[in-house]
Amino acid sequence: MQKPLIAVLITSAFLTLNAQAADLIQVYQQALANDATYAGARSSLAAGQERITQGRSGLLPVISASGSNTRNSGDSTQVQEITGIRFQGDTKYHTNTYTVALTQPLINWGAWQTYQQSKLSQASAEATFSQAQQDLIVRVAQAYFDVLTAQDNLTATQAQKVATTEQLASAKRNFEVGTQTITDTHEAQAAYDLVVAQEFAAINDLDNKRTALQVIVGQTPGELAPLRTGVTIAPPSPAAVDPWISSAESQNYAVVAAGLNVEIAKREISRNRANHLPTANLIASNSHQNQTGANGGTVNNNAIGVSWSIPIFNGFAVTSKVRETIALEEKARNDLEATKRAASQTARQAFLGMTSGLAQVKALEAAEVSSKSSLDSNKLGYQVGVRINIDVLNAQKLLYSTQKDLSKARYDTIMNGLRLKSAAGSLREEDLGPVNALLAR
Repeated sequence: MQKPLIAVLITSAFLTLNAQAADLIQVYQQALANDATYAGARSSLAAGQERITQGRSGLLPVISASGSNTRNSGDSTQVQEITGIRFQGDTKYHTNTYTVALTQPLINWGAWQTYQQSKLSQASAEATFSQAQQDLIVRVAQAYFDVLTAQDNLTATQAQKVATTEQLASAKRNFEVGTQTITDTHEAQAAYDLVVAQEFAAINDLDNKRTALQVIVGQTPGELAPLRTGVTIAPPSPAAVDPWISSAESQNYAVVAAGLNVEIAKREISRNRANHLPTANLIASNSHQNQTGANGGTVNNNAIGVSWSIPIFNGFAVTSKVRETIALEEKARNDLEATKRAASQTARQAFLGMTSGLAQVKALEAAEVSSKSSLDSNKLGYQVGVRINIDVLNAQKLLYSTQKDLSKARYDTIMNGLRLKSAAGSLREEDLGPVNALLAR
């Protein structure tokens, strides 16, 4: 009953929508169109690009129009002082008024600082979006290679299962004819049961990794192109860690955004101090009033001049606000330093991970050759009776473990290369090309 169930699970795990395997660039293009996190970053950029227009508005003239149209009715009583005669009458009139006014700031240091902040805010939004673009590249590549890792684990487990099944059958036959003990049979059975359990776990892990990739690309991923056999991964260039760290501390997009936040905080201090400074505006207006009735007539008025205001006292609010913004500027400086250190650490870790990964790949490639030779020797020794079943099983397990470790080391080395460029702020879509060239398409 196990074989049909395993076959169904394997078929489900490898179900694809396309007959041709998709490569890394194709998957990345799907993520560009469908990833919700990236779409949110793109919307944030669009919102941030409106900051300059909003900040500049405080320096431009404001034109407004106002008016009223009213009808009045009532009665009035007047008494003539000489004769004492009282006059009564209705008072009805209609008034139509409108005014057009223009106000142009002449002196307003706070508005100027707001405009400068808006330019910095827009630049910060652009840096944040650039970081989101790099994050998408890294996330897609990581999810892609996670699926390949899970596929390699499943393939190795299934190969080990086939070999274990053969060893179990051989042990049973040899026990029946009396050339081996029951211990060999029990060992082979235990190895088979273990690999069956590992196969179920590998199938489940592959399904989880494919689901994680689906979250990014927005659809069920098809078959993915694997790495070509015996690929050569290029070392980092430059080959020294210091240039990468220097680039990370100055060009990393998170560092750039944090630096812009410091400048924004400095402008915020100046903007709040401006509340102690005088302001002046050019004002111009045109008004018209038309009134009917006993005292009716038309009045037109044009006015132009300068209005000014000097703050004197507002309950220490401005002083308190300045102290608050000074503290926030200090916080922004500390955040910048922390971001620089984090970027430097990430670059160093990625560089060391890539260089050590290249060495590990080379060592595992040699180990794979040795493991194959060891397995062949143990199989021959088992056939001639100088090796026992457990020796062959251990040799097989070592070979499959080495092959899995080799594949994982290659994936990790490639990912560390991408993370290194991301930490340095130099990762671009074009960097996926050399990685994609390593795939068997």
